[in-house]
Amino acid sequence: MTVMNLKSNEKKATREAFGDEIAELGKNKNILVVDADIGGSCKTTKFMNAFPKQHVNVGIAEQNAAGLAAGLATTGKIPFVSTYAVFGSLRMAEQIRQEVCYPNLNVKIACSHGGLTPANDGGSHQAIEDMGVLRTFPNMKVIMGADYHSTRKLVKQAAEIYGPVFLRFTRDTIPIIYDENEEFEIGKAKQLKDGKDIALIANGDTVHLAIQAAEILENKGISVKLLDMHTIKPIDREAILECIEIGKIVTVEDHNIINGLGSAVSEIVAEQGEGIVRRVGVQDQFGESAPYEKLLEINGITVENIVNKAEEIL
Repeated sequence: MTVMNLKSNEKKATREAFGDEIAELGKNKNILVVDADIGGSCKTTKFMNAFPKQHVNVGIAEQNAAGLAAGLATTGKIPFVSTYAVFGSLRMAEQIRQEVCYPNLNVKIACSHGGLTPANDGGSHQAIEDMGVLRTFPNMKVIMGADYHSTRKLVKQAAEIYGPVFLRFTRDTIPIIYDENEEFEIGKAKQLKDGKDIALIANGDTVHLAIQAAEILENKGISVKLLDMHTIKPIDREAILECIEIGKIVTVEDHNIINGLGSAVSEIVAEQGEGIVRRVGVQDQFGESAPYEKLLEINGITVENIVNKAEEIL
């Protein structure tokens, strides 16, 4: 695996990855985009300009977007509904459950502005519950890439597999981690480091923080296993079982610690009846208007806190 140097200045928002990849996927005439009037923010303008007959804007009517996408899927189309994560998970929840997941239709919900990355837009636009809500729906897959390159690969895979998929992207830029030739598989964690003392499991925009924390711990003589758990559902059970053999796990996420990555990992640990888990994430509180890095700090989603949590259980 090729991991880029995090000290480089190269950063991109993963919504940019979606915009670039969906514009490539549009060469397949069955791929459609259903927008909810925020194509500029969600980066679907390039697709719209290149494939106007494969693009529909329903306006500020997210529930209608889900229903329309479900109908299109029954005709053999592969619709991507594009909106903000807070709307694509919560406002559309009933329609996704009843009209997409229940009949198991081939609809992709592709959402920008995940987690705390809406920053100054405030708590109303910060989706801290989205992955947790949608992972409870049967037939739904839930995915968040850790950087630009991994997100492009995962969007492409989502288009190729059948069934409902929720894809979560960042508004803010985050560091490039992977080489553009790195391959990813939905449902299989990406191991960045192997170790025997503690396991760090992160996803999305927190993976680069976990990488930095792992380096600090290793400089202290602590051997770290580090996983990018880009797929929350279906979660890579085998990878978590390997972490349970270590016995000490810290999860890191830009999501409420309730029902997100930390909960998903804890469920498997509890079923096995062994191991210790500490969860770093949004502390079951709404966000506020502040810079993205400040919001992470308020919730303890920092390199320093990851290191502290690891050392607490060692």
